[in-house]
Amino acid sequence: MGIQENFEQLPLKEFTEKAYLDYSMYVILDRALPNIGDGLKPVQRRIVYAMSELGLNAAAKYKKSARTVGDVLGKFHPHGDSACYEAMVLMAQNFSYRYPLIDGQGNWGSPDDPKSFAAMRYTESRLTAYAQSLLSELGQGTVNWVDNFDGSLKEPVVLPARLPNVLLNGTTGIAVGMATDIPPHNLREIAAACILLLEAPETSLEDLLAHVKGPDYPTEAEIITPHEEIQAMYAMGNGSIKMRAKYEVEENNIVITALPYQVSGSKLMEQIAAQMNAKKLPMIDDLRDESDHENPTRLVVIPKLKRIDVDALMSHLFATTDLEKNYRVNMNMIGLDGKPQVKNLRKILSEWLVFRTETVRRRLQYRLDKVLARLHILDGLLIAYLNIDEVIAIIRNEDKPKPVLMERFGLTDLQAEAILELKLRHLAKLEEMKIRGEQADLEKERQALEKTLGSSALLNRLIKKELEADTEKYGDARRSPIVARNVAKPLDTAALIPNEPVTVILSQKGWIRAAKGHDFDVETLSYRAGDGFLQAVKTRTTQPVFVLDSTGRIYSTSTHDLPSARSQGEPLTGRFNPPSGAIFTHLITGNAEDWYVFGCDTGYGFKIQVKDLAGKNRAGKAVIMMSEKAKVLQPSPIMKESDLLAVATLQGRLLIFPVSELPALAKGKGNKLIHIPPADFVSGKDHVVSMVVIPTMASIRVVSGKRHVTLKAMDIDHYSGARANRGYVLPRGFQRVDQLLVESES
Repeated sequence: MGIQENFEQLPLKEFTEKAYLDYSMYVILDRALPNIGDGLKPVQRRIVYAMSELGLNAAAKYKKSARTVGDVLGKFHPHGDSACYEAMVLMAQNFSYRYPLIDGQGNWGSPDDPKSFAAMRYTESRLTAYAQSLLSELGQGTVNWVDNFDGSLKEPVVLPARLPNVLLNGTTGIAVGMATDIPPHNLREIAAACILLLEAPETSLEDLLAHVKGPDYPTEAEIITPHEEIQAMYAMGNGSIKMRAKYEVEENNIVITALPYQVSGSKLMEQIAAQMNAKKLPMIDDLRDESDHENPTRLVVIPKLKRIDVDALMSHLFATTDLEKNYRVNMNMIGLDGKPQVKNLRKILSEWLVFRTETVRRRLQYRLDKVLARLHILDGLLIAYLNIDEVIAIIRNEDKPKPVLMERFGLTDLQAEAILELKLRHLAKLEEMKIRGEQADLEKERQALEKTLGSSALLNRLIKKELEADTEKYGDARRSPIVARNVAKPLDTAALIPNEPVTVILSQKGWIRAAKGHDFDVETLSYRAGDGFLQAVKTRTTQPVFVLDSTGRIYSTSTHDLPSARSQGEPLTGRFNPPSGAIFTHLITGNAEDWYVFGCDTGYGFKIQVKDLAGKNRAGKAVIMMSEKAKVLQPSPIMKESDLLAVATLQGRLLIFPVSELPALAKGKGNKLIHIPPADFVSGKDHVVSMVVIPTMASIRVVSGKRHVTLKAMDIDHYSGARANRGYVLPRGFQRVDQLLVESES
C-alpha cells in the first residue's frame, strides 16, 4: 500500500499537455533563442564562461578544445558533446560570425564546407579579444547568478555585455512554435545608433537608419535589398535580405570574387555545371575554381565567345543559382522581461540600453560598496596607528583583545579584525602616510561614484564614453556593401539553346529520340524487340515537341535534350505521367502562333493554337473531349485562314469545307466535321479515318489499300460542301479509305 500511495493519477490529456508545454518553454528559453542582453544562447554563454574560468583569454596559450567541451558538459551543460562542440566551432568561424568569440587553431572548417572541421581532440582554442567585451565586468556585481544543473557551482544568468552582441553577431534558431533569424550588423553603425538613442531617447527609426544602413554579413557580397524593404524590415522586426555575389571581368573571363553568406563555392560550381551538362548554358566553355589562401573566393567562368553579354549571363546565373540568395529575417529574442518577442530595431536598441544602464549602475554600486568598506577599514587602521602603543599593550595583555579594542576606541567588528590581522612590518611610521594617501584617493573616487550614480546624465555620458572606446577597439569597416541592382532574370530557353534543325522520332511503344538535321533517313533506325517506327517530325532545338495520347491529352517536352537517334531513345513515361492504358499516338511541333486542326473519329473537331497546347505538368493537359471508344486523329497544320479541310470516312465518303468554319478552342469537343450516323459508329460500320488541311493550290491523294487517286482543284470543288454534311461518295474501289495525303503544290 505504501508504494501505491506514492503514485499520482492524471488524465493523459493533462499530462501530455503539461509535458509538452514544459518542453516547449525549455526549448524557447533555455536552448534556441538568444537573450537581448548578451545576444547568446545558453550553450554559447556557458562555453564562453567556461573558457574564461579556464583562463583562456586572448593573451593565453591555446588549449585543446576537448578540455573546454569537457568543462562545459561537466559543470554547466549536461548535453551531447557533439552539439556543444558544433556551437563552439560556429563561434570560431570568421565566415560564420561577424565578430568571432573564439580564436581557433587547427581545422575549424572552411567557407566551402563549414562542417569539415576537425574533431575536438585535434583543435585548440582560446577566446578572442572581442569576447572580453562580454566578460570584462563579470566579477563586478553586474549580473545575477544561479546554481548549475547539480547545484555545485554558480553560473551567470547573462553576461554583462558592453556591446549589443545580439545585433552584432546575430543568430539563428528553431524553437517550438517559433524561430529566430537575426542578421549580423556592423559594430560602428550599431554603436553610433546606440549613442544617438542614448542622447535622444525619442529618436525615430528613420534617424537611426541614417547610421544603421542594413545588416553586415562576414562576406563582401553585395546586399541588393531596396532601402524601403530594409526600412520595413527594421520597423516590423521581420522580412528578408537578398545578397548577390560580386564579379569582375578579366581578359574576357568572368571572375566571381565574393559569394553570399554561407554559400558553398563547390556547390555553386555544381549548379552551373549541371546547367552546362543539360545544354542550358551553351555560351559557357569551362569553369575553374582558382580559390586559394590569398584569394578565398575566385571562381572563373570562361565564355565560348569573346563578344558575350556578360550582364545578361550573370543575371541568368543570379536567378538560377546560389549566386543570389534570400535570407529570412525574424528578430525574435528573449527580452528583459524573460519573454520571447519579435522586436523592431528601435525596441532592441532601447531595451539593450536599459540593460546596459542597469549593468553599469550595478558595476558602479559594487565598486562604491568596495570603496566605502575600504574607507571604513582605513579609519580603524588610522586610529590604531595614532594609538599604536596602547593597541599593542591591549593585544599583549588581554586574553580577548578584540572586544576590548572595540570598547576602548569605538571600533566596529570589521575594524577590530583588520587591526588584529596587521603584520608587524606594517607598523612602520610610513604606513600612516600610505593610509592617509589611500584615504584621499578613495574619498575622491567615492565622491565621483556617488555623483555619477546620482545623475542619469553623467551615467549616460559614461556609457557613451565606453561605447566609443569599444568601437575604437573592436570596430571595423562595413564588409557587405549595400548596392541598388536590377532584378535578376533568367535567360529565355531559346536564348540558351543553339537554334539547330532536328528530327524527332517516336516509336510505336512510346520511345522518343532526336537526330540532327532535317534530311535524316528514319528507315536506318533500329528499334527494341517488338517495337517499330510510328512518326517523325522536323523541328528545331529551340522549339518544343507536343505528344498527343489516345485519351486526348497532350504533353510538351523540349527537343534539345532528347537522346541521340544513334541510341534507342528513352521512354516518354519517364518524362510524362499519362493515364493508365493510354498510348502515345502523334507528334506535333511548330511556333507558338501556328494553328492545327484537332479531331477524333466520331467526326468532331476544332482549331487550336500551338501556344495553347503546353501542358503545365507531367500529367499533361486534356485537349480533346471525346467518348471512351473514340480515337484521336492525326492533327493537321493550318497554313492560311483560306485553307480547306478534307475529311474522309471508312465507307468512302469525302467532305471538303473551309477551315474558317471551325471554332478556335483551347480545349473541347469542337463542332461536327462530317455527319456519321450514331448507329454506324457504334456498330463500327463507319467513322472518320483521316482528315487533312489542304493548302491553297495543293491537291490531295486518297489511299485505299494499294489503290490511290489524286484529286486536283476541279475534283476538290466536286467534294466541297457545307460543314457537318454526310459527304460525297468516292469512286468505285475507294469505299474503304485508309488515309488522305496532301500532294505538293502544282
